[in-house]
Amino acid sequence: MCFELDSLPPIPVIAGAAVSHEDLELEAADGTSFAAFHASPEEHTEVGVVVLPDVRGLYRFYEELALRLAERGFRAVAIDYFGRTAGVAKRGEDFEYREHVDQTTQAGLQADIRAAVDFLREQGCRSVFTVGFCFGGSNAWNAAASRHGLAGAVGFYGRPSRVERVGDIDAPILALMGGADEAIPVEDVEEFDRQLAEAGVEHEVKIYDGAPHSFFDRKQEEFADASEDAWRRVLAFVERYSH
Repeated sequence: MCFELDSLPPIPVIAGAAVSHEDLELEAADGTSFAAFHASPEEHTEVGVVVLPDVRGLYRFYEELALRLAERGFRAVAIDYFGRTAGVAKRGEDFEYREHVDQTTQAGLQADIRAAVDFLREQGCRSVFTVGFCFGGSNAWNAAASRHGLAGAVGFYGRPSRVERVGDIDAPILALMGGADEAIPVEDVEEFDRQLAEAGVEHEVKIYDGAPHSFFDRKQEEFADASEDAWRRVLAFVERYSH
């Protein structure tokens, strides 16, 4: 499990920011409807972010993250993964997500991500990024190998072994990893770094010494410095590769 359900992103709220938000249902190319949460700044923006949750799909942490992105001038849409098996209704804390994760496929995940990318482009976004966490981290990187025309892909503690086609990645990569992540050995992260370099992919891999899996959480006060640095790197990455 990644974050507790009452966790929040460790990102300051910008008081007075003019932001709107709405629940959405998006439709993938195969006709599947799935839940999403859309947040947008009042001012026009040409930068969009697809927020990819952890294994439990769409819940409050990721809706809040979309709002924090919108406060900083980006249009954001956080998506759910389980439209094919669990429908689009809001779910409670007792949702048995694991059986639904096991039924996901890379083809289905990327079809849903593509629908979110297309939605952002319909709203006027020219530069679209993926930002994912855990399961969503590797999904974000895989999206960069799926011909979505991304401007970049950011993954927080994604599992490098789930990245299937490093050689097909056609967008810059940012990986933000915990040095004390019990689920992801540092050796795997270092190997991912090497593979990206060998494939000629622009990338940055940052390992936070002593930080565990899911360190990016307001509850994890002892890792506040790592979280602040990670967030700063995300914003700099988006700024650098927006076009």
